[in-house]
Amino acid sequence: MTQMIFVNLPVTDLDRAVAFYEAVGAKRNEFCEDGTSAGMTFSDAIHVMLLTHKKFSEFTTRSIAGRDSVQTLLCLSQESREAVDKAVENAVSAGGVADPGPTQEHGFMYGRSFEDPDGHIWEVMWMDYAAFKDMQSQSVSA
Repeated sequence: MTQMIFVNLPVTDLDRAVAFYEAVGAKRNEFCEDGTSAGMTFSDAIHVMLLTHKKFSEFTTRSIAGRDSVQTLLCLSQESREAVDKAVENAVSAGGVADPGPTQEHGFMYGRSFEDPDGHIWEVMWMDYAAFKDMQSQSVSA
């Protein structure tokens, strides 16, 4: 069985969050339909659980980080440089903020980021794995 990841995110407006994640490529699933949470699927292995603050608080006694702090950076791969740019454009069109972090340009790898309406930062990246492996083998033989 493929190992899956379920990223749980606290959100202030569940409907807005669902619309945002649909705009950046996730599909809503039927995992949670109780008005306090929504399951979103990026792939067979990547799932995001959007939880109202009240629902999220049922899983932890810690306070929920505000927009001025970062607890984690999440990253999704893309199939091309153009797909990276398109993901950021889609996020902005859906109410997100483009590039809260610096653009990553390394030749074999290209990455940007966006912030969702609740302040969660997602990086999106493309990597030319063949060029990366070539670079690694050249540095080992040097």
